[in-house]
Amino acid sequence: MIRVREAIVVEGRADKAKLSGLVEGIIVETGGFQIFRDQEKMELIRRLAAERGVVIFTDSDGAGFLIRSRLSQSLPPNQVKHAYTPDVPGKERRKAKPSKEGKLGVEGMTLAVLEDCLRRAGAAIDGGEEAEKKEPLTKADLYDLGLSGGAESGARRKDLQKRLGLPERLSANGLLAALNGLYSREEALALLYRWSGDGGGEALEKQAYLP
Repeated sequence: MIRVREAIVVEGRADKAKLSGLVEGIIVETGGFQIFRDQEKMELIRRLAAERGVVIFTDSDGAGFLIRSRLSQSLPPNQVKHAYTPDVPGKERRKAKPSKEGKLGVEGMTLAVLEDCLRRAGAAIDGGEEAEKKEPLTKADLYDLGLSGGAESGARRKDLQKRLGLPERLSANGLLAALNGLYSREEALALLYRWSGDGGGEALEKQAYLP
């Protein structure tokens, strides 16, 4: 596994699953062309770009470049790096037929090739044993705050996400990834305990924590 500081933006669920076998870090899927109309997801990507930078890693076919172009136009150039898969003809195993252009995408590449693509993109990779490891927020923290594993957890997450301007439909795992991408553990816990103790009163002051 390699640790990547930037958030990696991919097209779909299968791409995210493949990269998760290589990368320890934040991976966000656009849902394909849904990103063209999903303003909440785009806002999350903007915030991750401002906080830690992003690596756009879409497929190297026409659809992938359209999505890449949409993201590039929405983000400051200095916050973006681009990773490209090589043009390899073929078909992913789960698909009944090849893509329109007959090329393998992120999902179809080996982990070694994907790592090489990220390194060529200039991603901030740290795979050393002596690397500083920042303690992340955990699922146990979310459980303690009633944001996971309880009957009201979904409603509580939705309330928190609304107050923080995060996508409304985030799962518990999605919320955890977003919080770890945007805050240090200390900042996230301070924010969460403050939210938990405010009794549902006034909205949190986002500017105190958010970039």
